[in-house]
Amino acid sequence: MSTPAKNVIDYSVSEISGAVKRAVEDGFSYVRVRGEISGFRGQHSSGHCYFSLKDDKARLEAVVWRTAFGRLKFKPEEGIEVIATGRLTTFPGQSKYQIVIDALEPAGIGALMALLEDRRKKLAAEGLFDDARKRPLPYLPRVIGVVTSPTGAVIRDILHRLADRFPVQVLVWPVRVQGDTSAAEVAAAIHGFNALAPTGDMPRPDVIIVARGGGSLEDLWSFNEEVVVRAVADSTIPLISAVGHETD
Repeated sequence: MSTPAKNVIDYSVSEISGAVKRAVEDGFSYVRVRGEISGFRGQHSSGHCYFSLKDDKARLEAVVWRTAFGRLKFKPEEGIEVIATGRLTTFPGQSKYQIVIDALEPAGIGALMALLEDRRKKLAAEGLFDDARKRPLPYLPRVIGVVTSPTGAVIRDILHRLADRFPVQVLVWPVRVQGDTSAAEVAAAIHGFNALAPTGDMPRPDVIIVARGGGSLEDLWSFNEEVVVRAVADSTIPLISAVGHETD
């Protein structure tokens, strides 16, 4: 029976843990990992969020720190295939490793379309797209509320066409039409127009237009967010979508 060599170094558990941590972080300091999000339940009370990336053979634990979460252009969604960019590190005090994610993007148009279809089915099952919810457009609106960027070509085009054809009072609710806060701002604007009193100092729109110019599916994605769909469904003011609008 062989016996251990006398010159083999004894390591403490923490020494081995530290050596593995250095090896992992040095070898995988910056990686892009493709996988399906699993176990995502939203942000933790700390603001961080935890989930796994998986494929058909393995699972990798993932974390997005609170400071990074606010900068993500694409927020995590359960079941969607993504490409995560970040660094691998070991979990302090345990024999585990994880990816600390700095950026997240859908793994191609197919992943976004699958997510969009799942969301459509979910909201359709709640009746949000029923024909009975549709409101007739006023024939001659006196006041039109426009939810859009105040600096884009869209608002200039809308004002130009209205001035040519049917001058009316236009109220613009400025929002970001792309980026982290876009969906929440658009939803808040729709709710804000609906909250105006019919006899208040600020006239209540007879119709709302939600508009932005053309762009890629990723650029337009904030208008597919659930918070926007629900705001539209809750609106008692008739609403027109002009998303993906082209000049004239």
